[in-house]
Amino acid sequence: MTVRIRHLDTSAANFAAEFERVLHWSAETDGAIEERVASILSDVQQRGDAAVLEYTERFDGLDAASVASLEIGHDELQAALTAITPAQRSALEFAAQRVRDYHQRQLEACGRSWAYRDADGTLLGQKVTPLDRVGIYVPGGKAAYPSSVLMNALPAKVAGVGEIVMVVPTPKGEKNLLVLAAAAVAGADRVFTIGGAQAVAALAYGTATVPAVDKITGPGNAYVASAKRRVFGKVGIDMIAGPSEILVLADGTTPPDWVAMDLFSQAEHDELAQSILLCPDADYIERVQTEIDRLIAAMPRRDVIRASLEGRGALIHTRSMEEACEISNRIAPEHLEVSSRDPHRWEPLLKHAGAIFLGAYTSESLGDYCAGPNHVLPTSGTARFSSPLGVYDFQKRSSLIEVSEAGAQQLGVVAAELAYGEGLQAHAQAAEMRLKR
Repeated sequence: MTVRIRHLDTSAANFAAEFERVLHWSAETDGAIEERVASILSDVQQRGDAAVLEYTERFDGLDAASVASLEIGHDELQAALTAITPAQRSALEFAAQRVRDYHQRQLEACGRSWAYRDADGTLLGQKVTPLDRVGIYVPGGKAAYPSSVLMNALPAKVAGVGEIVMVVPTPKGEKNLLVLAAAAVAGADRVFTIGGAQAVAALAYGTATVPAVDKITGPGNAYVASAKRRVFGKVGIDMIAGPSEILVLADGTTPPDWVAMDLFSQAEHDELAQSILLCPDADYIERVQTEIDRLIAAMPRRDVIRASLEGRGALIHTRSMEEACEISNRIAPEHLEVSSRDPHRWEPLLKHAGAIFLGAYTSESLGDYCAGPNHVLPTSGTARFSSPLGVYDFQKRSSLIEVSEAGAQQLGVVAAELAYGEGLQAHAQAAEMRLKR
């Protein structure tokens, strides 16, 4: 089976135009989706539980007597943890411990309060406090993602969030035991079997049963993304994620079938996912193409993989690894694999990526599940200015200022001068009142 993925060359005259076509993806949402989501959010805000029940029955086929009956108790979560296979439980707990350890180090590095005193005794600092309550959205339906439970709940736990409210759709009442077991392992406080825009609305506005949260994190479909965008400001959100992406920088030393499968690992998400290879070795690129054609027939999701690779994928021949790094920075990919014999030679040249995977043995899939760093990453070039989900997303910072009498003598003069310049006399006089006459 031949996969007609684009082959580009940076030395070609038309490379820039062809490259832009590969990268193009419109973040504009369907107008009908936006209109429907706006209606659902407004309805839940006004009618609360009644609206949540109505939409849950309509979209998920769940005829429940009350929203309270859609909550999963801790006993059921623990029962799910007991019911999964020993191998599954071991894998969940192993992954959870690595994710927890990584975010604990993150907390120690950047999540602590601090303060210092000037020579005149003025105290300045920063007070870091966790959010009171967060909501995590976990996709359900066609696929189940226990890894998303770990990646969203554990950094919140490490940050010290007071309560974690998880929502997960269960179409026709089908509950995924791994997802429930992951909720038990990660320490979710409350779990509701609701999804879609109505779940986002319930978390943002609160209902008689679902408590309002301070921030909502986690991936979802177009309706969930639209709802998160619309409730931002009422609550915080993590990000609006686009299609999944992988960029592989290869020097030709990694087995080509490894690289082909790494490209598949993102392409299998959906038809809009993007997989790109940058390599200065033209012969190696052809070997990767050969492996793509050989391996795809055995992939259960081969139709999705093929559509993704042919629609948005590319194998790009570069003049050098240095040029490959420069192009990578322009793309700012979600996942960046440096599949090289000496990845640390190239890592200093790489500025923009959600996560950087160094060396041939570091497949992106390890980061998705159990390496430790968070797999909730910026997409669509937003790694130029945003970061992976982390402990810092579940904390807020308050400035601490305690001005001494001596400090007020100097700062007051400066503040008054600037305040008069801005025409704010009360500001100026409030500072001057503290000056010694």
